[in-house]
Amino acid sequence: MSADEAVDDLYRQPLGEFTRARNALAKSLGGADAKRVRALEKPTVVAWAVNQVYWRARAAFDRVMKAGAELRKAQLNALQGKAADVRGATDAHRRAIADAVAEADRIAADAGSKPSPDAVARTFEALSLAASPPDAPGRLTDALQPAGFEALAGITPTKSAAHGPAGPAHHARADAEPREARARAGHAAKAGARQDAKTARAREAEARKREAEEREAAAAARKREAELHKADAVVARAEATEKLARASWEHAHDALLEARRKRDELKRAR
Repeated sequence: MSADEAVDDLYRQPLGEFTRARNALAKSLGGADAKRVRALEKPTVVAWAVNQVYWRARAAFDRVMKAGAELRKAQLNALQGKAADVRGATDAHRRAIADAVAEADRIAADAGSKPSPDAVARTFEALSLAASPPDAPGRLTDALQPAGFEALAGITPTKSAAHGPAGPAHHARADAEPREARARAGHAAKAGARQDAKTARAREAEARKREAEEREAAAAARKREAELHKADAVVARAEATEKLARASWEHAHDALLEARRKRDELKRAR
């Protein structure tokens, strides 16, 4: 068994056995490996429970990580104005975390331990929403807190185009100048020819008017489509921001409740 494999096995041990097993492993090694093992910190009960899900219920752990990656991707897409089902990804992420917390509680109960379900859930959330996966999964030493807004640091919401496609660059020119009736040698010009020219000019003017109206209608339709696209993007960004704000509030509220609980315990212990 390599040193890394031995360290992995160390984190699989019951929490109460960690210190003894770590010291024994360090004694069996030499040089830098022994020094590195002696420096390993004993996990907290929450970190130990999360580690056990990785080692003993890998499918539940992997589902949390995959759901977290999908949620992060959806949030980034929404902030960039792309189509994204943030609500669906959030629901899937919560279900995966709930399943993983249940596995952690089951494993911990079998070992006679009772970690805080809220702290376990927050740790799974933090792990799964991190910008990059943990370097050594299964070796967590302390509970984690979700990063909130800073998890998306450096992501600038993409602005949608403020204007629709430009209208035609040039108006179509008249197909032909109005024909003028010309006298063909005085007495040869006839009143009928002059009337025909007048009718032709009227038809050309009507045709140009219809073309201009069609161009204006097409430009207006393009403008409305662009404005609708812009509104959709604004709504998507607002929904993503609202989700992040709600998550941050929930995290802060949980932290407040936990702080109050600890304070009350200290008061009762006096």
